[in-house]
Amino acid sequence: MIFPEIPDKKEGKESSNEFRVGLECAYAPFNWTQTDDSNGAVPIKGGGYAGGYDVEIAKQIAEGLGKKLVIVKTEWDGLLPALTSGKIDAIIAGMSPTAERKESIDFTDNYYKSELVVVVKKDGKFAAAKSLEDFGGAKITAQLNTFHYSVIDQLTKVEKQTAMDTFPTMIVALNSGTIDGYISEKPGAVSAVASNSDLTFVSFEDGKGFEASDDDVAVAVGLKKKSDLTDKINEVLAGISQADRDELMNTAVENQPSAE
Repeated sequence: MIFPEIPDKKEGKESSNEFRVGLECAYAPFNWTQTDDSNGAVPIKGGGYAGGYDVEIAKQIAEGLGKKLVIVKTEWDGLLPALTSGKIDAIIAGMSPTAERKESIDFTDNYYKSELVVVVKKDGKFAAAKSLEDFGGAKITAQLNTFHYSVIDQLTKVEKQTAMDTFPTMIVALNSGTIDGYISEKPGAVSAVASNSDLTFVSFEDGKGFEASDDDVAVAVGLKKKSDLTDKINEVLAGISQADRDELMNTAVENQPSAE
């Protein structure tokens, strides 16, 4: 009877004093890595500091839970395994509560909702696109294992490229001409453009953009199945007004590290 408790104690139970949050620390303005604690950034376990919208939400949740926030920098593909194995207590990483993900983990109420856009070169031939039909011949990609990659199929006659691991990788590919564009949530696109003056993004009028469910364009906290944190976190999120959420996002965009 005692043996099942040993792994939990090593990894840290939900009842411990730590609230361990997994995120990439590479998806501005939701999350990023920086060298100091300026603008409210918090230490990353193992070194460096994390800032961004997700971090600000995580800070408020940790405070509401009465726990110490611990940021665990984790590759995107490793987030779900880290959660289900007990290495982290929650995913707060700009993750959408898609139907596929709900098969393996639970989600809280949404803490952000956005729209999908296409990031392109400002001086490129696709900068003037107005609808999904205007991307014929474009080389388009998106982040690996995201809903973003699947919606490329809604673009007309594009050359769908291999999915890429991170947004910084896609920005480099776009600037170098390897791709013509990538799919992003609007805050991520605003962030990319703010840090890269050669880029812009294409948003769409109602009825001319991507078809997506509310869950696909929303962002929520990922938790283990039947986690006892779900109701507690939802209570904290309910206390954050839409105006406060908008302000947090605007501040994140302003504070994101500049591109080198």
